[in-house]
Amino acid sequence: MRLAVLFSGGKDSVFACYKVMEKHDIVCLISIVSSNQDSYMFHTPNINLAKYQADAVNIPLITHKTEGEKEIELEDLKKAVENAKEKFAIEGIVTGALKSEYQASRIQKICDDLSLECINPLWNMDQEEEMREVIKLGFKFIITKVAAYGLDKSWLGRVITNEDVDKLMEINKKIGINVAFEGGEAETLMIDGPIFKSKLEIKKANTVMENEFTGVYNIEEVEVVEKDL
Repeated sequence: MRLAVLFSGGKDSVFACYKVMEKHDIVCLISIVSSNQDSYMFHTPNINLAKYQADAVNIPLITHKTEGEKEIELEDLKKAVENAKEKFAIEGIVTGALKSEYQASRIQKICDDLSLECINPLWNMDQEEEMREVIKLGFKFIITKVAAYGLDKSWLGRVITNEDVDKLMEINKKIGINVAFEGGEAETLMIDGPIFKSKLEIKKANTVMENEFTGVYNIEEVEVVEKDL
């Protein structure tokens, strides 16, 4: 099938794209740029970098702006999907949802309305397993936002390793956070991986903390560079 990926630039949407590429054609990416930092539906930290990631994976990107009002933002998503259907003749949409019924049900309705398949390759995947598989496959991602007890400033901006997953599992045992951040505990940015023809290098960034366990890693300058052979 000819598919579009709902693309935030985070680990889940990139990993979902990777898994589906084995059997289908990914003809475009769709990113929603929300002016509401607390959007119910959409990833917001550093979403402006999706265009650089699209260049790095060499897949066309469709972007669509939204004010981010609850439920109304879904109409903006629908317009973006309609645009992809018209421009790229897509037959379905790929999401990176793991367990969010809120997101999955709303995207499914849009797909139903537009006679498109809705594909969720990560659905109900064990969260620790997902994190470790992403790392094992050679993807590299950083945390760009934290919003949970146990995740402080030290987590921001660093490439996540298996040792970090061990630490997340320890935090999970203590307070029950979602290890893959499905509950909004953190947001991520993929900077390299097996589907990347080139990689992202962060040249300039700053960290803004609201409190000990809430903060954002704002990337001000990034460069797409050739990968070492």
